[in-house]
Amino acid sequence: MENKIAFFTENNFKGKVSRDQAGRTDTSWMVALDAAHFPLNQENFLSFDLGIIIVPKKNSLQAFYFFEKHRKICKKWAVMQEADQISWQRFSITDQINYLNLLNEVDLLLVHNEIDLVYFKGLIPHKNVAVFPSLMIEDSIPVEAKKPPQKRSSCIIGGTWTDWYSGQDSFMIAQEFGESIYAPSMGRKQPEEDAIEGLKYLPYMNWSEWMLTINQCKYGVHLMRTFAAGTFPLNLARLKIPCLGWNGTDTQKILFPELSPPEGDMVQARKIAKHLKENQLFYDHCAEYAFAKYNEIYSEKIFIEKFNAIINQLK
Repeated sequence: MENKIAFFTENNFKGKVSRDQAGRTDTSWMVALDAAHFPLNQENFLSFDLGIIIVPKKNSLQAFYFFEKHRKICKKWAVMQEADQISWQRFSITDQINYLNLLNEVDLLLVHNEIDLVYFKGLIPHKNVAVFPSLMIEDSIPVEAKKPPQKRSSCIIGGTWTDWYSGQDSFMIAQEFGESIYAPSMGRKQPEEDAIEGLKYLPYMNWSEWMLTINQCKYGVHLMRTFAAGTFPLNLARLKIPCLGWNGTDTQKILFPELSPPEGDMVQARKIAKHLKENQLFYDHCAEYAFAKYNEIYSEKIFIEKFNAIINQLK
């Protein structure tokens, strides 16, 4: 990249991420942009063309202090949306005001989805706002996961039984497939969830292990209402696994348009699941369409082109 870029987050490491370690969305961004990373709680005296701050959900004050102290080290500054669009409204009143002040002082706000774009453009209409799409660095996908197995079974759902992931909704719809149902052991998991009949939680695993594991699944369901990075449907599209989810997340509605009912329409979600199970042609169509769209829209090359277009508008 021509621009020298740095990310500043709550993660406790300094330097660049190797291509074979890029599993998370934020580390994939860093790899694609050849960007450095610095913790918000450490001193940094290097200079960059662009600094991107990801404000921590639980310690937002850290980001505000950092920017005030180090604003001169970058020619331009951006804030990357963390979590869903109203995550910042869960801060204290003081920190909500600090967050709005920060957005008003930086040059650019990067967001996850089109619904976030129109929200923040209305919130801070005088500021540059752009979608910063999710992506995967394919070097970190195991070779075995890049080829679908001859036969798949089971359904993977996208999260735990909390209002954050809405795992309850996903579990109820996933039962339409008549397959074993698995879920990742995400944060906020409650001890009682291990006793839910018909649901088995996978152990905590790294991203490579995750891709190998879900490559064995036939269906995916992710009826999560806190729309954010959308890595779950992105992962499944790369593996040609149909994923059913609400239409608020860009990766879901772009990659699986026929499997994306309006938010909360459980009647439609159940109808889609039934059709997906009973119609093999529809299943194959959704799988192939998602894979083609993934390559067309979410490749690393396309991501870099979109990012350069965003940066050129700031000059």
